[in-house]
Amino acid sequence: MSVKEDVKLLLAKEAMTMKRLAELMKEKTGYPYNLKVISDKLARRTLKYEEFRVILDILNYDIEYKKK
Repeated sequence: MSVKEDVKLLLAKEAMTMKRLAELMKEKTGYPYNLKVISDKLARRTLKYEEFRVILDILNYDIEYKKK
């Protein structure tokens, strides 16, 4: 599963739009995120790990590392 698919799945689970996510990211980081910026980053696979962590924080999720 790609990061784009992960983000879309989590947004669907939380009933949140990409537009609302962009607004919350802008509030949290001060960076001028908008729907186009987020969509482009996901489509181009240029979303930074730190940005993904912000998304997870907004959606109240965490990354868990497990040893195989």
